[in-house]
Formats: sequence, C-alpha cells, structure tokens
Amino acid sequence: MDYLLQLAADPAAWVALVTLVAMEVVLGIDNLIFISILTNKLPPQYRTKARRIGIGLALVMRLALLGTVAIIVKLTAPIFEVFGHGFSWRDLILIAGGLFLVWKATTEIHHNVDPRTHAEDVQEAKVTIGFTAAIAQILMLDLVFSIDSIITAVGMTEHIPIMIIAVIAAVTCMLLAADPLAKFIEANPTVVMLALGFLIMIGMTLIAEGFGAHVPKGYIYAAMAFSAAIEALNMLSRRRRPASGGH
Repeated sequence: MDYLLQLAADPAAWVALVTLVAMEVVLGIDNLIFISILTNKLPPQYRTKARRIGIGLALVMRLALLGTVAIIVKLTAPIFEVFGHGFSWRDLILIAGGLFLVWKATTEIHHNVDPRTHAEDVQEAKVTIGFTAAIAQILMLDLVFSIDSIITAVGMTEHIPIMIIAVIAAVTCMLLAADPLAKFIEANPTVVMLALGFLIMIGMTLIAEGFGAHVPKGYIYAAMAFSAAIEALNMLSRRRRPASGGH
C-alpha cells in the first residue's frame, strides 16, 4: 500500500502513466482494425459478442503477461543466429504474426475484388467464418500484439501498477470503440479496402521488426492518418456530388 501511495504522489509516475496509456491506445488500433474486419464476416447476431470476447481475451492475455514480465523480457534474448543475425522468441512471434496478417488481409482483398458477377458465384464468393474460427484468429493476433504491447510498456516504466492501469485503460477504449468502428467500416466499402491496406502495412512492419529492421511507429501511424484523411475527403466528395448534380 505504501508503494502505491508513493507512486500516486510521484509526478513522474503520472507522466509515465499518461504517456503509456496513449501509447497503448495507439498500439491497440492495429488490433481493433483486425477485430472489426474479422467480426464483420460473422452473422449480425454474433458480431458484438465476438468483439467483446476477442477484446476481453486481449485484456486477460495482457494482464497474464504482465504477471510474467521477467519471462517476457527474456523473449528478447537471441536463441539462434542466421547469417550473423540473432533471432529471439519475440522476433519469431512478430514474424509469424506479420505473415498471418499479410495473408489474411491479402485474402480479404482478393474476395473484395473478385470480379465474378453471376448470382451463384457472388453467393459463393461471400466468405463467412465460424464463431470459433473468428475467436481463434483474434486470439492469435491478440497474442502477437499483447507481447509487443507489454515489451513496449516494460521499456517505458518499471512499475507494474502503472502498466496494469495503462493496459486496462487502453482495452476499455478498444471495447468502447469496437462497435462504432466495425459499423463504420461495414457501411463504407472503400474504408474496408483502406483498412485491409493498413493491415498489410502493419503485417510488413511486424515482419521487418522480427528481422531486426526497426520501423518508427510514428511514421506508420502518420501514413495511416494521412490515408484516412484522404479517404475522408473522398467520402465527403461522394456525398456532396448527388446534391450538387440537381442544380
């Protein structure tokens, strides 16, 4: 209790908390985009439930990983070398997660641009996934993003209570934003393609990180923000076009 009181009275701890919460929220965007796209392929009555379970599992996983911080930190230690470059368990997890994201996003893009027009072909082209399969895929990506999130948190502060509060705050934001984001993506088909493009970029970034090429997150999110702003202008233009056509 004295330890917690000391933290509460330390201005540096509050700065670390605010910074870490912001960082965790930003890192959670990647996870949330994937969850939104994946759960939108479920029947409508299961989507909200799947999102809540997926995000809830992310919270449980991150809190469980915080309880094994000593082990998580060791995941960055090299376990073997290839051509003089050492690979750690974290690197392998990031590479596997990145490959999965690239494969999943590429598959979804293929289904979105499939040119088949016959009714039976269109019906066949509509890819649906089972509830359990969706949760399993969400869980797989939760693991990758959770490990990256915890390692980031450990690099920013050594205080476990601050990490726990930051993780809970970030996952709460994800939970609140999940349904509105998923509905927005579903209502705007061009946004789906943009989001899938984001997932490919994130997947390639994870692969690059796994091979030791550090890509500053600021560049990634700046590119995503710029692309989203351009798409917002396109959406505004499309909405105003019919209105101006009548004059």
